[in-house]
Amino acid sequence: MITAIPALSDNYIWIVETNHHEALIVDPGEAQPVLDYLEAHELEPKVILLTHKHEDHVGGVKTLVTKYPDMKVVGPEETYDYNTQTISPGESIELLGDKYRVLPTYGHTSGHVSYITDTSAFVGDALFAGGCGRVFTNDYGAGFAGMQTLRDLPDDLNVYAGHEYTVTNLTFAHDQAPENEAIAEALTEAKQLQADGQPTLPTTIAHEKETNLLLMAKDEATFKQLRDIRDTY
Repeated sequence: MITAIPALSDNYIWIVETNHHEALIVDPGEAQPVLDYLEAHELEPKVILLTHKHEDHVGGVKTLVTKYPDMKVVGPEETYDYNTQTISPGESIELLGDKYRVLPTYGHTSGHVSYITDTSAFVGDALFAGGCGRVFTNDYGAGFAGMQTLRDLPDDLNVYAGHEYTVTNLTFAHDQAPENEAIAEALTEAKQLQADGQPTLPTTIAHEKETNLLLMAKDEATFKQLRDIRDTY
């Protein structure tokens, strides 16, 4: 089971639970919501998985490790201050019975990675429902390459992103492509979920291929143009 833990203003921390009451924690931007969930569900945390170095994704790590000193922390080179194991793109690692492939999804940061299992993609801030993270590195070639990497994943893969930006992203997409019925329908559905207090995630690769203009961008120039407009939207 994979559960979204709301954190900070609009982050999601993802908790992956096993049948043995063990837990893997993805990008804990703060500790308390995680501690509360672990206690409420009597879970033993075994692993923290980090996608990149931004504080809203690592801010809870030290508190969690202090509470659970035997917990493993796996992340890319840029999170080395927190890691007990540093991994590189192209590697695979087995965690709590699942195999996680590490993919390069640079652009948002210079070392951002995503983790792919047979059913799930934990993509941090590389990809959102209806959008993607800001290219803080200004390396739009790397950002576009990351989009291509994710676009090539299996259509039925569930995508777990780091923020609840869906309604804003799809509103932007609808403004850019008002004739796209899939985007219009997705926006209506996302607004209803938000009104009901429900997460709009996970999404799927197939859904994003139909509704995410940045993922659908045909080349780097188009990707940059869309990202630049979205930055000031």
